[in-house]
Amino acid sequence: MTQTHDRPGQASPATPRDERLGLPQSTALVMGSIIGVGIFSLPYAIASYGPISLGAMGIATVGAVALAMMFAVMSRRLPADGGPYAYARAAFGNGWGFSNAWSYWITAWAGNAAIAVGWVYYVETFVNTGSVVGWSILIALVGLWVPAGVNLLGVKTMGVFQVWTTVLKFIPLALMSTIGLFFISTANFTPWNTSGDTNVAAIGGAMAICLFSYLGVETASVAAAKVRDPARNVGRSTIYGTLASGVVYLLSLVAVFGILPASALALDGNKASYSVAADAVAGGSWAGTVVALAVIVSGIGALNGWTMIVAEMPLAAAKDGLFPQRFGRLSARGVPAFGIVVSTALASVAVVLSYLGTSGATVFTTLVLMTGITSAVPYAFSALAQLSWRRADHRLGHTPRLALDLGVAVVSLLVSIAFIYYSRNTGSSWYVVWGPFLMAGSASVLGVPVYLRMRRTMTEPEPVPAYR
Repeated sequence: MTQTHDRPGQASPATPRDERLGLPQSTALVMGSIIGVGIFSLPYAIASYGPISLGAMGIATVGAVALAMMFAVMSRRLPADGGPYAYARAAFGNGWGFSNAWSYWITAWAGNAAIAVGWVYYVETFVNTGSVVGWSILIALVGLWVPAGVNLLGVKTMGVFQVWTTVLKFIPLALMSTIGLFFISTANFTPWNTSGDTNVAAIGGAMAICLFSYLGVETASVAAAKVRDPARNVGRSTIYGTLASGVVYLLSLVAVFGILPASALALDGNKASYSVAADAVAGGSWAGTVVALAVIVSGIGALNGWTMIVAEMPLAAAKDGLFPQRFGRLSARGVPAFGIVVSTALASVAVVLSYLGTSGATVFTTLVLMTGITSAVPYAFSALAQLSWRRADHRLGHTPRLALDLGVAVVSLLVSIAFIYYSRNTGSSWYVVWGPFLMAGSASVLGVPVYLRMRRTMTEPEPVPAYR
């Protein structure tokens, strides 16, 4: 298994205990990674399905909570840095461990590119209002490299920054989840399904979009090496962060759909859905401006958390000899500086590609959908690992909470499969529709020579500890 301290021969020191994330900071990491820019424009993205999307969000929330519960249990048993990577490696060996680490690393830096571009939309409420491409690229790059700079300063600085940005981003969602409920008009919930498809098809399509809003439930387990008392705090922060995010997601979406009809939310001019709803409640434009500022904070906070995560997975893999050694070296401030810089550079390239006209936009949309596939793979393998371990426990007679753990793992596996199934693009050409799968496959193939090169340095996984 992947240990949360450096192995003999590892040149870099482990993160000092007083520099590690406590429960509030690790909970903020989970919430900050889940709540990014996407939720604030989610009503626009699912408005074409109508208020039935609220049911889809409910199902997606159940799936996210199941994943959180699964990771909480697994982190108690195996409080190892790398999270899903460590679970896959311990259960299925180095080959599958490398595959999961590589897949998740792609998710993290490609996801950062997606957050940065979505973040630019709200920043341009105040600057570059004409959306000049060159300036848009520069703003996006600032959004990527400022969090990288914060992370390079050390875990403690990153943790403080994460807590404050999480608090600030949570305020508008909390207000919409409470005050906004008093401005609901029940007439806006009809017609319930505006998609023209069956209810099942509408819920499936909307759920595919909603699932992307919950990426990040696993971040505390990935960063277990940076969490104080990981066997206790990783699971708690995963559950607390996911539940808090789920509550504000559901209540605030009910408020937004109740304040504005789906036909209004679907308008191109209302992409900043929460800002539009806030203006409708306040009767002016100042509330929407405040929400836009909150989204800017939310985006930079999400990028701060994901910048940490994007380097933690290769760090864990490098300690086990699966990734190049440079990813496993810590700076004088106790952070994997090489991984942070390289991953941010890759995200920067993806951002530039996203602004290269129509074809660039198509590539970027495909890149975003690809992250659904590359994240669902480690989710699915974690669920399979849990099913395998708990069956082994049952044979040995260790069966406390067996039915609950197996049920949660099955739901998590189904959610992961749905994640992959619905990560298809829209378009008339097969290569556009299946582009996310082609890109995910191509990115996976690029990892093959790395795996072959690192095979000689891989250490064998240690036995899985007893159930806790």
